[in-house]
Amino acid sequence: MTELEKLRAGLEFDFTDPVIDALKFNALKLCQKLNATDITDISAREVIIRELFGSVGKKPVVCLGFNCNVGKNIRAGDNFLVDNNVTIQDSAEVRIGNNVLISPNTVITTVQHPLSAKKRRQHLATAFPVKIGNDVWIGANVTIVPGVKIGNNVVVAVGSIVTKDVPDNSLIGGSPAKVLKTLVDDTEA
Repeated sequence: MTELEKLRAGLEFDFTDPVIDALKFNALKLCQKLNATDITDISAREVIIRELFGSVGKKPVVCLGFNCNVGKNIRAGDNFLVDNNVTIQDSAEVRIGNNVLISPNTVITTVQHPLSAKKRRQHLATAFPVKIGNDVWIGANVTIVPGVKIGNNVVVAVGSIVTKDVPDNSLIGGSPAKVLKTLVDDTEA
């Protein structure tokens, strides 16, 4: 298997592989271009967002300081808003629903490195997808770890570290995050 095939299969892969590096450098260039584009030039920014992401719905907004490591593995729905200084490490797919708000300084990562120092010296990592449902608000300074699924109508409190799946209609918070309250789904009223 190639390193890219290993990555996509959820196996350990060499993150310094030339093919994987090429994906990263392309994403870094497009992030640099997006971050250098006038924040008020909505149409020019949308063109870059659509070039960077694998897919995106209507009215995507990505503010300054955005970074990702592949880009093409991000699939976002309609009315997607990313505030300042957000990082999405999308070695594996990051699927984001409609009407999702991501507050400043949030980190969403699909990549993890081994506990073994020997394997880290060999530049090995694994990647697992992250899924975020519809109508989710992620507060500032949140970290979402690899493999997490967040349901629909969820609010993630400021500073939370999300380490496990989150059910629909939940307010979660803490480190690690846990359900604090059940929310009413008022979208169908």
